[in-house]
Amino acid sequence: MAARRAARHTDEEPSMLSETTIQIVKACVPALKDKGLEITRRMYEILFRNPEIKDLFNQSHHGETGSQPKSLALAVLAYAEHIDRLAALGPMVERIAQKHVALSILPEHYPHVGAALLQAIRDVLGDAATEDVMAAWTEAYQFLAGVLIGREAAIYGEQAAQIGGWTGYRDFVVDRVVPESGIITSFHLKPADGGPLMAFKPGQYLTFRIDIPGHGPVVRNYSLSRGPGGDHYRISVKREPAPADKPEAGPGLVSNFLHDHGAPGMTLSVAAPAGDFVLDDPAAERPVVLLSGGVGLTPLVSMLDGIAASGSKRPTWFIHGTRCGDHHALKEHVRTVAAAHENIESITFYEAPGERDVAGRDFDHAGLITAEWLRRTVPLAEADIYLCGPKAFMRMVVGSLRDMGVAPDRVHHEFFGPADELRA
Repeated sequence: MAARRAARHTDEEPSMLSETTIQIVKACVPALKDKGLEITRRMYEILFRNPEIKDLFNQSHHGETGSQPKSLALAVLAYAEHIDRLAALGPMVERIAQKHVALSILPEHYPHVGAALLQAIRDVLGDAATEDVMAAWTEAYQFLAGVLIGREAAIYGEQAAQIGGWTGYRDFVVDRVVPESGIITSFHLKPADGGPLMAFKPGQYLTFRIDIPGHGPVVRNYSLSRGPGGDHYRISVKREPAPADKPEAGPGLVSNFLHDHGAPGMTLSVAAPAGDFVLDDPAAERPVVLLSGGVGLTPLVSMLDGIAASGSKRPTWFIHGTRCGDHHALKEHVRTVAAAHENIESITFYEAPGERDVAGRDFDHAGLITAEWLRRTVPLAEADIYLCGPKAFMRMVVGSLRDMGVAPDRVHHEFFGPADELRA
């Protein structure tokens, strides 16, 4: 039934939920606050018994400390809380749809997810999962699946219709490998078929499906680290330490493989550019602050390039914090762009400058980017603010901006893994 109903929603607007379902699902909010994470962990445990489904997902976001079960628990809770005013969930639906498209999720996958979610609800809630509760959640899931399938079909269609566009995975060849710092390397990618490149929006990412010897296929996302245009894509990858206890799920598995084995001529399977963390309009006039920590600068460099290429005169601050000069990637590129445009200012913080790092030459400020410094330096009340970096950095900045009264709709953020944790 789920498959038939979800398929119908791809071609027409989804029907409204029944009032009974709305009331039952809203009544489950306290249980979801208490046991939501247990439900989603159980759901993925059931879902990943199917190896074909498991291989679709980035396993570095799963496990005991993984962020994806937490993110999904928050999303399910938000759905239950807003099920009587679904328009409020538009941004969440778009974010999920973009991630699903990046992973090549298709309508036929939804019945597997739905069966796992409903079984997890039954397993965790026990006697509280009455027939009425399960019927309501079945209807609620089918409705949301229809909305997502419809939006994903539209995105797939948009991708396929573009010059150089594609769906699923397309082979790309590594054309150049460029060390950017002691821990970050860029990989320049060209289509193996020699065809044109699909355009992308500054801030989007590519999804890679890489068959690593001894591990099988692994899925990872990497932000595009240059602006649109040209004859190649570029990603800039930080070498992450791979945990010894679970190397198959660690974030360092693919980054180490690329650093150790990535070379010109290597072929990689790549999904089309995706993601909703994008620059609103490179040519807009409102001030913009591009704020990053560590390798989080990659999508913001793409945005910086987009602003520069547009000819926009909008005041732009590119503010970046990193450990030291040995960790500072794409430094000369950013400086060159800023020097060529009067409206762009580049400011760099080194947390712990090295012996060879010179203030005023290599960096502007020692220490960490602080909320007080931001308040004094950039027009927070007027600017659009784009953030990307490690979780601790993101939580600090998002929380500080909220406390300073910056309107939430002008704060845009992305980090490595599901972003919903920042809203917890």
